[in-house]
Amino acid sequence: MTNDPVLQSRRETGWRRALTDAEQAELEACLKAHPELRRDWEMELALTASLADLPAPVVASNFTARVLQAVERETLTEGRAHASGSWWRKLAQKTRWVVGTSFGALAAITGLLVHGYHVHERQELAKRELAKSVMLVSAVSALPNTEVLTNFDAVRLLSQSPPPDDQLLAVLQ
Repeated sequence: MTNDPVLQSRRETGWRRALTDAEQAELEACLKAHPELRRDWEMELALTASLADLPAPVVASNFTARVLQAVERETLTEGRAHASGSWWRKLAQKTRWVVGTSFGALAAITGLLVHGYHVHERQELAKRELAKSVMLVSAVSALPNTEVLTNFDAVRLLSQSPPPDDQLLAVLQ
């Protein structure tokens, strides 16, 4: 309704008991300062009076016993659940680091094994390539002595390019 602390305080007091003369005077001063709140206050008074006229609710004769039984049942249920799982929970809490460490060790070992496998495969591939190279070299050395191999230096000199001609480059620029 409103955020006025005086009005709210008097409203809460009015729910529990009748206002004293001093409280009533303070309320009237507040309502004179804020006339727009008077209608809300009158509605609050009427509602409080209507609620006070209502008969007290009838509570079952065994209400207290039923509440206590429900509390006892809940306590027993929690106790059973705690007792049945407590040893397992304690063991899990104590060995949590073991599980984490085991998982880490398993991951490290797996990584090392995979790495070792790949290194071994690379070594085997290198051996096969070396064997192929040796076979090719031995096949080339087994070729008959041909003119190309005997005049290798002459052929090599033919493939070399002459030095650049500086005079020709100067004319072209």
